[in-house]
Amino acid sequence: MSIRNQKIHFIAIGGGAMHQLAIALKNNGNEVSGSDDEIFEPSRSRLSEAGILPEKEGWDDGKIHPGLDIIVVGMHARQDNPELLKAKSLGLRTLSYPELIFEHSRNKQRVVIAGSHGKTTTTAMVMHVLKYSGKKFDYLVGAPVSGFEHTVRLTDEAPVIIIEGDEYLSSPDQHIPKFLVYQHHIGLVTGIAWDHINVFPSEHSYVRQFDHFADATPKAGILVYNDEDALTCVICKKEREDVTVLEYGTPKHSVKNGVTYMITAEGKEVPVRFFGVHNLSNANGARTLLGKLGVHDDVFYEAIQSFEGASRRLEKVGEKDGFIIFRDFAHAPSKLEASVGAVKTQFPGKKLHAVLELHTFSSLNKDFIQTYDHTMKAADEAIVYFNPDVVAHKKLAPISAEELQTAFGRSDLKVYTDSAALFADLAAKTYSQDVLLLMSSGNFNGTDIPSFVSNLLNR
Repeated sequence: MSIRNQKIHFIAIGGGAMHQLAIALKNNGNEVSGSDDEIFEPSRSRLSEAGILPEKEGWDDGKIHPGLDIIVVGMHARQDNPELLKAKSLGLRTLSYPELIFEHSRNKQRVVIAGSHGKTTTTAMVMHVLKYSGKKFDYLVGAPVSGFEHTVRLTDEAPVIIIEGDEYLSSPDQHIPKFLVYQHHIGLVTGIAWDHINVFPSEHSYVRQFDHFADATPKAGILVYNDEDALTCVICKKEREDVTVLEYGTPKHSVKNGVTYMITAEGKEVPVRFFGVHNLSNANGARTLLGKLGVHDDVFYEAIQSFEGASRRLEKVGEKDGFIIFRDFAHAPSKLEASVGAVKTQFPGKKLHAVLELHTFSSLNKDFIQTYDHTMKAADEAIVYFNPDVVAHKKLAPISAEELQTAFGRSDLKVYTDSAALFADLAAKTYSQDVLLLMSSGNFNGTDIPSFVSNLLNR
């Protein structure tokens, strides 16, 4: 059931995913409005360009009236939000973000890509190959992807939708993971590593969500999984009636002169622009899934050569005279170890300066920090930054540099609590044939990374 010609209001329209969904629904022929208590860039400019930027920030229950067909509620909205309370009092239809995606795609084949790490890249690879193949599809992905104007597309004509499905809660009122709401026909699990300790206080409670995801695969459905991940194997190898189970792992590959090659079943070397064992595994997962969408391996290997990656997934943001700068989204332990290891393996002769920002609830929690042990061992220089104000805001116990050095298993770990001091010191370094890897799911306390990179390369 495609959603068209509806009057839709977004509570918390400024979110990274919410604003993209609002734009997609407007583009699909709906009348869209929204509100938020704060809207930052790039959401503000995109909403303005689409003609749906709220006139002023803040909540206004006067925007909620019986003429609205759907209210979309973002995670940023509290249960006592005045607009949400008004909508409930009027008996208006309220949907979470994933519920709306499901409603739109009821009559489509739904492909959901899940996992603690690698789901954005795998989703992006699937999208890239499908586009290359000329196939019609809708999509939802967690980061900008080269070749795609938006991170959400909803249309009437596409027979399939590719969804990056995360395990975080759906809405303030709906305390189940997003990926369960989509009700997949084809599901893929890239790997499982405990995260989101604020929602899943134990590893068991976290892993159980993926068990529910696998169990939700319907009869005649397909479950694809990474057979090199122990937890994923335990869950996905369970007997499930009339479910096709497909395994994948790291494909045969080689690295020559800084270029990575995937090796086909016939022994052909296919050059690709990404690198790292984890990304090669993601590519093999995408290939396995795409086979069930009618994409032959020959087409996959032809298409994957031009895949440039998703934003901030080992994204090269600068290079000069053998000095290379990457940005990456890594923040959880498994992602961090994979990214640092991938860069060092790809450039073994270069000195690797690895910089990590801790800013999520999990990463700043003293109990969870212990899971970072040796995750930066491949770096020649390891640096961690965190903002003590964020720790206090999250009402967590203070963290010392010594505690972080112990947790990471590196007595030489450099710890910064001032972003200006960090980037001043990074700018003052002399780089030769080096690699600088900046990792964060945030923005280093608002640091203008593009300007920093430009100044560093052009000094």
